[in-house]
Parts: sequence; structure tokens; C-alpha cells
Amino acid sequence: MNASELVCNRKRRSLLKLAGLLGLGAAVTGLVPTEKLESLLFRRNQYKVSETRLAMGTYVAITAIHPSRDQAEQAMGEAFAEIDRLTRLLTRFDEGSSIGVLNTTGYLDEVPEPVAAVITASHHYYQRTGGVFDITVKPLLDLYQTRFAAHQEPTEQDMAAAVKLIGLESLEVRGKTLAFARPGMGVTLDGIAKGYIVDQASALLRARGIENHLINGGGDIRVSGHAAQGKPWSIAVQNPDPNGQYPETFTLHSGAVATSGDYEVYYDREKLFHHIVNARTGHSPHFWESSSIVAPTVTEADALSTAVFLMEPKDGVRLIDTMPGCACLLLAKDRPKTHSRAWSSLTGKNIG
Repeated sequence: MNASELVCNRKRRSLLKLAGLLGLGAAVTGLVPTEKLESLLFRRNQYKVSETRLAMGTYVAITAIHPSRDQAEQAMGEAFAEIDRLTRLLTRFDEGSSIGVLNTTGYLDEVPEPVAAVITASHHYYQRTGGVFDITVKPLLDLYQTRFAAHQEPTEQDMAAAVKLIGLESLEVRGKTLAFARPGMGVTLDGIAKGYIVDQASALLRARGIENHLINGGGDIRVSGHAAQGKPWSIAVQNPDPNGQYPETFTLHSGAVATSGDYEVYYDREKLFHHIVNARTGHSPHFWESSSIVAPTVTEADALSTAVFLMEPKDGVRLIDTMPGCACLLLAKDRPKTHSRAWSSLTGKNIG
């Protein structure tokens, strides 16, 4: 598999722009799910089995290397089913989902284990980033969507009012229940749930004996074991410039990669307002165009790519330098590439 196969194609991203705006697991009018299953025997007892489906509001591709084609196909089918199950729990766009109930009523009783796991992880990265990564930014996203749907730009007063409803410390955990401390609050797990779901799908594949695999959930990538012919998996970092070459390619045997960027989902033509928002100012940041994180899990890479994108450059790199097993690459059209100390060693790529 070459590196270009592992990057979410920009044309497909544009087709999925509506999916991104609707959110995790939303139905997308006019898009037909791709359910293409391919099997290739490249050695006497080794199959490369690949399948791509529409899930989590994006394209999800799974590739497995295994002696049994049937076993690989069965396990991949179960992994896709698990992705769909978790999406139904974690999406904020279905009022009947766990997160939908929490956002609608301000209270959730008997929290399902996957929801509790993602909320716990969100608290961890909220604390680890000094409050930069905050899943309670939903009031700001709702404001953006409502105002731009009416062809209006949010005012400073609008944003200041929304910011007052934000703060993960105001999501109270009481045993197996969740409750908002203030009316009008809401959570969005878009910055971490996709990573968690990909991690869980990877864990399921390993439990089914499919050690060698790659999952690409719309750019959130988890790899395990080896690719074809015992080689490591090849990863390419997407260029924010649609006409540019991949700025970095590298290989991984195990681990995860996630990228956050202002080109993914935005509300205005100038991209002044996009899906990554600063919970303290109400504005979208504009210093970088993308932040890519290599980490042990996609959950971690997903959350940190969002946090680093929101931070001042030196602060973001400094944070990643303190995170075991993590590295970052920051890109912008008019600035040189910036990366953490561990980027070269983790990726095996010497970048200057």
C-alpha cells in the first residue's frame, strides 16, 4: 500500500463537507456508502484484505494482512459493526443517543461504558492541556452554524455569551450519571470520539487474531503489526494546499496518527470561522493550517491534534515534548514546518 492510499483524498473531503458539519455519524443526503471489499493473495499463505465503508460521517477503510481471507473478512465486518454501534452512542446529532439525551435534558443516567470512557479521556486531556481541549464548546459551534445559516456573522457579544456556557469542570459526574451545572450547556465529542472508536475497532481486530491491520477513519489512522510482505505501514501527512505534495511521509509498525486542520470544516468562505474553536475567546485560531500528531492511540492523537492547533506554537510543541510516545508536525502555507523533538525519531524520518 502506498502513502497516498492512507490519506483522506481532498475531493472526498469536499464531498463530505456536509457530513463534517452535521457531525459524527450523521446521515448525508446524496452520498452513497462505499462498501467495496477487495482481497489479494500476495504470498502463498498471506492475504491483503481491504474494505471501505461510509461511517462516522466519513470514509472508513480497513486493511488486514492475514493467512485466512475468510477470518479477516469476518473480523473486519465485526469491526465495522462496532464502529456503527459506538457512533450511535457518541453522536451529538441524534437526540436519542446518549450524548443527544445529555445535551437535550442536561442530564444522563446510567451512562454507558463507552460514553464514560470518552468523557473520562476528555477530562484527562482537558487537565493535561490546561483547559484548551474542552468538549463543552458545543454552544459556540451551534452559534456559528445558526448565524451562518442565516447569512450572518456572530458578533463579539454573541460569542461572549456562548463562552459563558463553556467549561468542562461544569459537567458534573455523579456516580453513573452526568449533569450540566448550568442550563444551555452542551458537549461535542467530535474532537475525540472518532479516535476512540478507531481504537476500539483496532482492539476488536486484535482480539479476533487480526494483528496486522490498518484503520483509516477519515484521516484518523491506527496501525498494528506489519503491512504487506512484512513491511511497516506507510503514512503521508496531508498538505493543506490542495495542489501541494505530501509534506511528510513516514512509516509506523504500531501506533496512531491524527490531523486537525482549518480546511476540514469551515462556515465562511474566508475560513475565519471553522470547526476548531477557542473556548476562551470564542474565535477559531489561524496561526496554523494543520497539526498532525503521532501517538500510541488515536484517542490521544485526536485530542492532542485539536489542542495543539488551538495553542500558541511554542506552547503546543512544548506540550507534545512532555508527552511520552508523542510527536507533532505543524504546517502553514506562509511558515516553515515546525515539529517537536521526537518527530524525527518516532517517524524514522529526518526533517530539518
